Amino acid sequence: MHCNIGRWTKDELDLIIRKALGIEDPGERIALLSEHFFNTPYQESTLIGSDHCEEELVIDLSGLDCFTFLDYVEAMRLSRSFSDFQDRLQQVRYRGSLVSYRTRNHFFTDWTEYRSAFVRDITKETGKGRAKNQQKTLNRKGDGALFLNGVEPVDRTITYIPTDELDETMLQRLRTGDYAGIYTDSPGLDVSHVGIIIRAGASLFLRHASSSSDLRKIVDQDFMQYMKGKPGLVVLRSLPEKA
Repeated sequence: MHCNIGRWTKDELDLIIRKALGIEDPGERIALLSEHFFNTPYQESTLIGSDHCEEELVIDLSGLDCFTFLDYVEAMRLSRSFSDFQDRLQQVRYRGSLVSYRTRNHFFTDWTEYRSAFVRDITKETGKGRAKNQQKTLNRKGDGALFLNGVEPVDRTITYIPTDELDETMLQRLRTGDYAGIYTDSPGLDVSHVGIIIRAGASLFLRHASSSSDLRKIVDQDFMQYMKGKPGLVVLRSLPEKA
């Protein structure tokens, strides 16, 4: 295992996780945990593994991309302590907790596709009749080539809400801690970016690892401003912990 916990100590992370345990609502727990990552630098390609390189479990909190940000937050949301965090991360990042490149959740909607899923797709109920379905073969480009060698393409129906259908009534159905995927029209992909919905009074924000050249860190941005020019929205919501 490769472990770099960045600016924290293990005791500090343990304290953060244990403090979050006092919050029963999954979304509010996610909000508390994720705010500790503010200003963490954007860093891509931190995971170890490919079709020709053996997969390793990586904990690297020193720099995050949009998806590893969600990985770590959701794993912490499910954890009882820092010592529990490694096992929870395996559960979140890999199907069946099996550490391999083939079983890694490479796509946002992979999180809802297996028996031990810890989130559910609420896009359809949020859209209330205005959500659309699109059949896709994830991991297969328009020319037939693969995005990820060594990962089997999978046929999947992606449900999304077109951005021009996002009205105030629909936005009111979004909760703090919901996981937002920015739907993409590109063949072979479900989303182009992911983040966390944060509601603060009348304002709605996207908390995410921004790759923009003027940011390149974890930030909060106005949600609807961010959605301008984007094709649509996919929404996942964390499930309460099982007793």
